[in-house]
Amino acid sequence: GEMQKRLVGHHHFVQDISISSDGQYALSASWDGTLRLWNLSTGQTTQQFRDHAKDVLSAAFSGDNRQIVSGSRDNKIKLWNTVGQCKYTMGEAEGSHQDWVTCVRFSPNNEDPVIVSAGCDHLVKVWNLNNCKLKFNLKEHSGHINTVDISPDGSLCASGGKDGKAMLWDLNEGKSLSQLDAGAEINALTFSPNRYWLCAATGGWIKIWDLESKAIVDELKPDFGSEPSKKAIPIQCTSLAWSADGQTLYAGYTD
Repeated sequence: GEMQKRLVGHHHFVQDISISSDGQYALSASWDGTLRLWNLSTGQTTQQFRDHAKDVLSAAFSGDNRQIVSGSRDNKIKLWNTVGQCKYTMGEAEGSHQDWVTCVRFSPNNEDPVIVSAGCDHLVKVWNLNNCKLKFNLKEHSGHINTVDISPDGSLCASGGKDGKAMLWDLNEGKSLSQLDAGAEINALTFSPNRYWLCAATGGWIKIWDLESKAIVDELKPDFGSEPSKKAIPIQCTSLAWSADGQTLYAGYTD
């Protein structure tokens, strides 16, 4: 494919991108300590978000695109409106993360809306969006957590990181459901939008599990051509995203 737009504005690495449900806006989180809201038709920044004290590692839109959540190396989670105003800081609340907040996501469940966060403190936390208070502390991981994702119906959450385990959680009960072994550090997780599948980016591989049978459906690794030298750092898969119809899986690599 050909590049259609170049979004220029951040002054450091861009760590995370979220696209609004209508496809009109992108939200970016950067090591420059800011978030930016972009109009994808013009390629211009429409809003900057400044309140984090350190690098912003993750950002996401709510299902209705009216709220934004971000997580940072300042150990804080911030809730914003779309005009750049920070409405609440969860890093000042009881039960907050005690280390970097690596990933934040909104649940699509409108009846019991929650935010799920993960951190370098080995914890997954579930927050009640109505009062911004901690609902569940999910403890099973033995290393830092890189990624969380929420199932399309909002009932399940998956988390993964350094320990190579993809943990499945019941978001209604705050309980561990099962554990899937990826065999290496998990960099990204995503649920299929129309199948009962979970995909993991782990090392240079993508692993796809059927969540009913807990069996691996497929293991994908692209051919990067010539064999790397022994001193070369192995190419890692670091990001995953499904198309809306669930027919295409996109992956990003460190090459």
